[in-house]
Amino acid sequence: MVQLIVGEKGKGKTKILLDKANAEVKNANGSVVYLDKSTKHMYELNNKIRLIDVMEYGIENSDEFVGFIRGIVSQDHDLEQMYLDGFLKISRLESCPENISKVMASLEKISETYKISFIISLSKDEKDLPEDVKHMIVTSL
Repeated sequence: MVQLIVGEKGKGKTKILLDKANAEVKNANGSVVYLDKSTKHMYELNNKIRLIDVMEYGIENSDEFVGFIRGIVSQDHDLEQMYLDGFLKISRLESCPENISKVMASLEKISETYKISFIISLSKDEKDLPEDVKHMIVTSL
């Protein structure tokens, strides 16, 4: 399952994502991973959540990002949930937002294959998203 929390920058998506991750880790049977563009939120996350600063890994485009996600999945067979904050930046979609549909389709496929939930904060207004990803929206700010 892929869930989107959407809204313009500064609307409070990260707070919702952090709260959701901290609440869900208490009931999780497997691993929970939080991908971000820095380690700024390290002390706001439960210590059972693995925080990964994606910017440390030199990802240059959205295809490499999907490969990075697949690498995380391949190393953790207990992975249950993955939270992605600052999605456009960490996935390298800021310069080519037209690839959002392609990346979301890849994440949906990974989710279905490995039974992993992806919860994503996306700095775009709902009306500016492609039609084929709007069904993933759970919160629009």
